[in-house]
Order: sequence, then C-alpha cells, then structure tokens
Amino acid sequence: MTLVTTDELKKKAFEIREEVFVVEQQVSREEEFDEFEDESYHFVALDENDDPIGSARWRYTEKGIKLERFTAKKEWRGKGLGTSIVQSVIDHISQNADKGTFLYLHAQLTAVPLYLKFGFQTKGDQFDECGIMHYLMWREL
Repeated sequence: MTLVTTDELKKKAFEIREEVFVVEQQVSREEEFDEFEDESYHFVALDENDDPIGSARWRYTEKGIKLERFTAKKEWRGKGLGTSIVQSVIDHISQNADKGTFLYLHAQLTAVPLYLKFGFQTKGDQFDECGIMHYLMWREL
C-alpha cells in the first residue's frame, strides 16, 4: 500500500475506484469523485506489474477523521488485501493525528467484519448510500 504522492499514483487510485465503485457497483461518477479529493490523503495498492488493485483515502472533518473509498479489485478480495489497506491507513493516521481522535467511516455491509477486526463498532441503523446499504462505524485512535 502506497501513499499517493504523485499525479501518476493518484490516477491509478482513481482507476481502481472507477472500476470498483462506478462500473461494478453502479455508483454515479459524480458521487464517487467529489469535492474532497484535493484535501484527502489517498492510498493505492499495486500488483507486481504496478497495476492498481486497491485504494483508500482519509480526511479531516468537523467530526474527526473519516476513512473513505476503500476498494479491492474483485479477484483480490478475500486474500488479505483489505486488511493490509486498512492497516496502512490507520498507521498513516496514527503518525499524523493525536491519540483519542475520533475515526469513522461508512461501511458497506459486506465490509463490516473487516472493520470490526480493527476495533471499529457499528453505530445506529443501516442506511442507504448510493444505492448500497451501509453502517456508520467508529473508534478512537
């Protein structure tokens, strides 16, 4: 998992988000790519050929730190990539934020078990976001 520091890496992160969210999950491009792109820290996972296979981003909000846009290419799911992505993002946040900072995310139902392994808890009822059911999940840093 690599922190995006160049336009080339950002393009690769956006490619995998386009593939997973826009094409596979039918999220509109306008909802997927938003006004928070420039203020977010982006990450991309690359395979041995430097092709994108996963991504994530995080950003500061008035509520705390929001983790967003976690993806894994279909053929890489269930192989530990998601765990690696979440760990990398939490490690990066730990280097940049104070202990006790509120972390939260909107987890698709299928991803809830992954985030539970990292100490996140569900809060409230399921809700629809972009036609996909989610839970609000949170934890402290």
